[in-house]
Amino acid sequence: MSHSPLLASLIESLKILPGVGPKSAQRMALHLLEKAPQKAAQLATDIQEALAGIGKCQQCRNLTETPLCTLCTDPRRNASLLCVVETPMDVLAIEAAGGYRGRYFVLYGSLSPLDGIGPADLGLDLLAQHVATAEIEEVILATNLTVEGEATAHYISEQLRAIRPLKLSRIAQGVPTGGELEYTDPNTLTQALAGRKHYA
Repeated sequence: MSHSPLLASLIESLKILPGVGPKSAQRMALHLLEKAPQKAAQLATDIQEALAGIGKCQQCRNLTETPLCTLCTDPRRNASLLCVVETPMDVLAIEAAGGYRGRYFVLYGSLSPLDGIGPADLGLDLLAQHVATAEIEEVILATNLTVEGEATAHYISEQLRAIRPLKLSRIAQGVPTGGELEYTDPNTLTQALAGRKHYA
């Protein structure tokens, strides 16, 4: 079935969403146009406003509408603990688990030379600056337990170790090798953080 250019473009755009293939994108596009045109218009407005109004926290790089996010400005958080994660979804997963009360740093990916992703793309200069100047006693490396995630954790540990004496730990117990944090259940995440291992 051939689609009009505008419909084809909408379907193609919807395919960027995780887990959405051509058939699902087609169903979503037709549903929005046929059954919910007003909600589709509101969705378009919300997306535009979110793109214009949401940026990265100047300290942890998590998504926020203000220069510093609520997690960085919350005085009840333990400023001596810093958890390094790959994505904002990982922050949400750990927060949902409820066992961690420190602060975060979001990388937005992992080191991958083949994909052209280097230290500068992950904001590691900002992380090093933050660790050098802040009251941080321990950095928890909570990158995914994939080849790229492990390489990233090792690289960060070496970089931070050269800045100043610091406790460096890696999530371990409970999270399966190759697993991603956003798909890990809350109890497992709590165990992984509590049972983290320290780098020598």
